[in-house]
Amino acid sequence: MSLRITLDFTEKDLEHFRKLATQAMETSQKLNSDEIIAGARRLLDEVDEKVGSDYIGSRLSQINLLIDMLEDEGWGMKEVGQRRVLAALAYFNNPEDLIPDNIPGLGYLDDAIMIELLCRELKPEIDAYQDFVVYRTAEAKRRGMDPAELNRGDFLKAREQALLSRMRRRRRGGGGGGGGRKSPFSMF
Repeated sequence: MSLRITLDFTEKDLEHFRKLATQAMETSQKLNSDEIIAGARRLLDEVDEKVGSDYIGSRLSQINLLIDMLEDEGWGMKEVGQRRVLAALAYFNNPEDLIPDNIPGLGYLDDAIMIELLCRELKPEIDAYQDFVVYRTAEAKRRGMDPAELNRGDFLKAREQALLSRMRRRRRGGGGGGGGRKSPFSMF
């Protein structure tokens, strides 16, 4: 049997989480990226050892995705994106969070909520990275090569080629939605 609980956060509630995230970001300015990533990994190790909650575990597994984004050389995340992801991970280096982690059953609930909020904020970056990973895996398999040989440039080139192909197909198919007839305004 499972139980579904819905939490409705008011703007005041969300402001409290924003304040905690901002404090963590300010604290993170004193840490380098390796220290921030190591702290996030420590939290994941603790969760693996202490928490039996699927809800909390599944949310916190998103931390691995954020770390992968930073460390994936093929993805080559730009500095602005790196700062955003590192700022998100910085929260998980704070031992004094909303609910103390040593409270059985609930200690990591605030961390799970925070990662959910941060992943919503980072959705464009996460979606782009996941698209890249899918592309890299499929393209490497298609070419019979190691996925590590493909990078962001290859991905962007493939996306550009797909866009150009789609434009050509639309042009051949009537382009203007005229059912294959030539547009009366066509100059080509």
